[in-house]
Formats: sequence, C-alpha cells, structure tokens
Amino acid sequence: MFRTEAQTSVLNFADSLYATGNYSKAIEHYKLYKTPSEVYNKMAKSYVAIGNYNEAINNFEAYIAANPNDALIKFEYAILLSQTKKNKEASVVFKDLLNVDNKNPNYHYQLGLTLEKMNDSTFINHFRSAFELDSTHQKAIYKIAKYFLQKGKNQLAEDYADIGLKTYENNLELISLKAQNYYLKKNYKSAAVWFEKLIALGESSEFIHEQLSFCYYWLYNFEKAIEQRQLALKFNPQNATAIYVIGTYYYENNDFVNSEKYIKEALELMDNPLDAEYSKLAVVLNSQKKHDEAIAALKKAIKENPENIGTEFMLVLTKDRYYADIDSRIEAYEDFKRRFASDPYAQYIDARISELKNEKFVKEGAVND
Repeated sequence: MFRTEAQTSVLNFADSLYATGNYSKAIEHYKLYKTPSEVYNKMAKSYVAIGNYNEAINNFEAYIAANPNDALIKFEYAILLSQTKKNKEASVVFKDLLNVDNKNPNYHYQLGLTLEKMNDSTFINHFRSAFELDSTHQKAIYKIAKYFLQKGKNQLAEDYADIGLKTYENNLELISLKAQNYYLKKNYKSAAVWFEKLIALGESSEFIHEQLSFCYYWLYNFEKAIEQRQLALKFNPQNATAIYVIGTYYYENNDFVNSEKYIKEALELMDNPLDAEYSKLAVVLNSQKKHDEAIAALKKAIKENPENIGTEFMLVLTKDRYYADIDSRIEAYEDFKRRFASDPYAQYIDARISELKNEKFVKEGAVND
C-alpha cells in the first residue's frame, strides 16, 4: 500500500518509541497513522507491555479481523487470552491454529496448558503431541513427567525427567521432580542428592530445605537435618511446628540443651499446644535430670488431654525419679493404680510398688540395727 512520506515518518517514529520501551507514546503515534489495520498488532503489543490487556485484546481482534491469515499474531492473541483467564476463547484460537498447522509443537503445548486450566482431561494428549513432535521440548516433558508423578506412576515420571535432563541437565523443574519422586519412593539417599543439586544451582525455598531436612532425618544425619530445617525456618520464622521439629532433631542428636530450647519456644508460639509436645519436652527434661520441670510439663500435657493414660504413666515414672522419699514414690504409684486399675501398665506398677516396699523395709531394718 502506498504511504506518504509523512505517514512513513509517523510509523517509523512510533516504531522507534516502541523499540526503546516508550510504549504509551508509541500508542499515541500509532493512532496518528492513517491505515490502522496495519498497526493494530503493534498497538496490541504496546498495550500488553504496559499491562492494559483489555485494550490489547481489542486491538489484536481488530488486526485479526483485517488480517485473518497472520498465524503469528493469532498465536500471541491466544496466549494473551489464556494469560487473562479467557481459557475457553483461547482454546478456540489454538484449535484453529492446529487446524492449519497440526505439526507445530508449541500450538499443542499451549493448547495443553489452556485445557489443563479448564480441567479438561484431554490436556495430556496435547503435551504428548508436543513431545512427539519435539523430543527436546523441556516444558512439555516436565508437564508429562509431573502428570505421571501425580498419577503415582513413578517410573514413567522418572523416565521422562531423565529424557529432559539429557538435553538440559540444569532444568530446575525436572531436577525438583526427580527429587520429589525419589522422596515419594522413600529413597531418601537419592532424593537428598537431587535436592542438594537444586540448592547448588541457586534454588532456595522453604519446601526444598524442609524436604531435604526430612531426607537427612531418615538417613540418621541429624546435624544436616537440623541445618536444613533451620534454613527452612528463615522463610517462616514463627512456624511453631518447624521449631518443634528442630527440637526433636536435637534430641535425636543427644543435644538436650538445644532440644529443650526449641521445644519450649515452639510451645510458647502454639495457640493450642498438644499433649504430645509437652510430653516430648518432659522426655528432654528427664534426659537432663530436670525431673521437677518434667513433672510440670507432664501436668500441662495431662491438662491438654486428660484421657492419655500414657502421659499419666510417664508422670508417675518421673515422680519415681524425682522424689527422694520412698513413701511419696509408693503413694504416686498407688494413686495411679487406684485411678487406672485395669490399664496395661498394671503389672509394672505392682512390681515397682513391691520393689519400693522391699527397699523401704531394707532401709528401716538397717536403721534399727
């Protein structure tokens, strides 16, 4: 189409504004161009750049109406529809594009994304088609591997992840998927290797450090388990559960001082602390021979859950350790026996009462002598 020199100058100036990122000014000058059907696409892209998606869609539609065979602009238009949650409209455009070119892997991939958002179960077919057309399509490979992982088909998930990693060994999504896959299979040693690789590549998140912490816990490497859980805690410093777990890891590592510190801190943060947490604190305190504090913790545990006989039994055992007076220790056991006559600890209780009475008899005999 013939253009006057002035119109060519307007178009060139608008293009230069767009090229340098001055999108709003570019739009103003595109509007001065006398043949708008030639610049609707450029205006659409400018509107996308400044985040005015409604105007971008309007201009894409105007351009496509005038230029129905421009597949590239239709593709960009469909992606914008999908990004703005107009998934039904986007799927129609992607299907139209596939009718023209069924061998384009990205058309299949983008349609797969759109159908997935629509909860249309056929989405996986298009990810597979994208992979069949391009076996190095990293995004399609990840989607297929993730699909199989979610379906519990762990070996297929791993197979696809390995295919992707052969052509791009630092694909963070596939590395994460492999780590999760090994974790789900309880292969914690291999899972740890892949989580560590994520970290080595600069990834750091609460999820990664938390999962790696669990891996090291199951591998009995409590120092590394603590280290990773503390890194996870940085993302959510008031996470009472995480703080409590760190306390239990310190206990497993025989560091009772830090175990007590973290468990107490967790209990202070919990709105509704449970008997299990107080009972664990009591175990930690008993390990340090802080039996009086352990008794106080167990009483709190019982208050939280009066039905837990196991906590009552732990309390009487702690009193046995703490009380110097034999009569007080015997009374603690007899009180337990009166309240829980038929509990599973009865045999132990009777035997311990007998031992203490015999101990008392021997001491009294020694005094009389």
